[in-house]
Amino acid sequence: MKDFPIRIDLMSRFRTPAQQKKTIEDLRKGQVDIVIGTHRVLSKDMKYKDLGLLIIDEEQRFGVTHKEKIKKMKENVDVLTLTATPIPRTLHMSLVGIRDMSVLEEAPNDRLPIQTYVMEYNEEMVREAIVRELSRGGQVYYVYNRVNNIADVAAQIGELVPEATVAFAHGQMSERELERIMYDFINGEIDVLVATTIIETGLDISNVNTIIIHDSDRMGLSQLYQLRGRVGRSSRTAYAFLMYKRDKMLKEVAEKRLAAIREFTDLGSGFKIAMKDLEIRGAGNLLGERQHGHMEAVGYDLYCKMLNEAVKNLKGVQEVLDFSTTVELDVDAFIPPTYIVNEQQKLDIYKRIAGVETQAESDEMMEELLDRFGAVPKSVDNLLRIALMRVKAHQLYIMEVKGRPGEIRFVYRPDAKVHGENIPRLLDLYGSQLKFLPQGNPVFTYRYQNSSLVEKKAEELLNYAQQLLEDMQRLLRGD
Repeated sequence: MKDFPIRIDLMSRFRTPAQQKKTIEDLRKGQVDIVIGTHRVLSKDMKYKDLGLLIIDEEQRFGVTHKEKIKKMKENVDVLTLTATPIPRTLHMSLVGIRDMSVLEEAPNDRLPIQTYVMEYNEEMVREAIVRELSRGGQVYYVYNRVNNIADVAAQIGELVPEATVAFAHGQMSERELERIMYDFINGEIDVLVATTIIETGLDISNVNTIIIHDSDRMGLSQLYQLRGRVGRSSRTAYAFLMYKRDKMLKEVAEKRLAAIREFTDLGSGFKIAMKDLEIRGAGNLLGERQHGHMEAVGYDLYCKMLNEAVKNLKGVQEVLDFSTTVELDVDAFIPPTYIVNEQQKLDIYKRIAGVETQAESDEMMEELLDRFGAVPKSVDNLLRIALMRVKAHQLYIMEVKGRPGEIRFVYRPDAKVHGENIPRLLDLYGSQLKFLPQGNPVFTYRYQNSSLVEKKAEELLNYAQQLLEDMQRLLRGD
């Protein structure tokens, strides 16, 4: 660790050219530890002596070109990307394993879901929404994304609600004027702020709890989600009105976007919104610059499968033949309705447990369940154990594991890649309890004396199945 204070510099258009030049020179010499900036940090004149960590906030605002520049800065730079709504290309890269992903699912205390309405433009509805917000001492955003006549729209809002103080803001204003308007709005001197999408990120004003978005069908899904997130930042119920022109026939894609933003109103829905965006727009081209679009040449599912296999090969993970393995043991292995009440959460946990592949992942899942839902029931613990057994069985080319108290059967593929010469060693290890039938699909059958106690039968069955799989892996695979 350094024994002197960390130096932090800023890079933005709000700093003078001389200040920016000084920062660039100090960066080259390694005299700046942390630099915070806009896209300016990606310029050609920016040279870093020893860049080790890059943190990208609001990733959806960076294009592929910017990300390619980042790659060229230096090899082996750790990159942490932060976003509520990742672009389809980035999300897909995370889902197939090219990038690691961590999701924050818990909302801050006392936050409430934003009430979202999608409708045709209606002046009376606009007036009612503004008056209702003002009556409880709140403020309103009105998003109008055209600079040329934004002043006229602000005047119309002023006529609709004479008792409200209305102002407008956009990115083409002078810095001082924009700063003054935002300062007045934050201090509550402005009731309704008519603004372009410059308010999309970075604003946290708890007193603003109604947003009206004009021509919402023209905006992207992540953009709508980000705009809606400007309200509801306190313990009050917030409202979002997504409006489009009266009698306008919406395009299919626009209709899907508005339906998705209306459907996903729960706190922390950004990941679901991004998944829907991936579904609507496609994953894009991971080898090129397109951030969206479907892989029409081979089909999306086949493309994902081929990509996943390529990623595993590059990671050195040995690819197992494509076949399914079922594990059917006569034990309770499920999530009780009293443990996870929400059906959506329960389905999500089932899916994640099915994807567990290592003991470390199983332990992490167990810790998360304990932290989120309390003490883990025996039936859920059994489910996690069976998930790991399925992975081991698949690695052994076993198609089926079936068991009931007193007997367990392991059905192998005929082309299983195992050390057949070690089968006698396995049979000697278990004596007369283990039988082997080589004809057709090879089958190992293990019979044992089960306990007379009902509560011990399930535990015995799981333990024996687990031990047999470990011994098979050790002797027949040599792992």
